[in-house]
This record gives sequence, C-alpha cells and structure tokens, in this order.
Amino acid sequence: MSAPVFDAVIHAPGRLQICAILSGVDEGEFAMIRDQIGVSDSVMSKHVKQLEEAGYVFPRKAAAAGRQRTWLSLTGPGRKAFAGHVAELNRLAGMVATST
Repeated sequence: MSAPVFDAVIHAPGRLQICAILSGVDEGEFAMIRDQIGVSDSVMSKHVKQLEEAGYVFPRKAAAAGRQRTWLSLTGPGRKAFAGHVAELNRLAGMVATST
C-alpha cells in the first residue's frame, strides 16, 4: 500500500476520474474515458497532457477500424501516485468520520 500523499495533479476531478478508470484496466481508449467522465475532447486532452507531463499516464496511438485511436495507461509511478492520493483521501475522510 502506498503512503498517504495528497497529489494536486491527480486531485482535479477530471484527472482523478481518469486515474480511477485507468487503475482498473491495463489501458483504456481515449474516447471511452472521455465519454465516461463527460468532457469534451479538448478538456480530456488537457487532462491527459497534465497527467502525461507528470509521468502518470502513457498515451499509445494505434490504428483501429481504419482510424487513429489513442489508448491510455497508468505508468508505474502513476499507479503509485494514485494509490497514495486515494490513501490520503481515505485518511482525511477518516478524520471527519471520527470527529462527528
């Protein structure tokens, strides 16, 4: 289990959702993830770029059904950062639960 660490790159709602989706699969297709989180292509691209610049997501382009498609996967550091971020959110939620 990763140590609880808040990660500002992952924390934005769209990026958090992207990481959550990718944490459960080896890779996911750009359009499927975009549709799941309900954003435009441009917003999705910005989120992916930030995650890629942080070293958390690896994009892979490949032709499928005669069209160029982008597949995304979490890198090792991305999986570790996501797990640490989730652990920190759980730790923070636990603080609230015990104080009420």
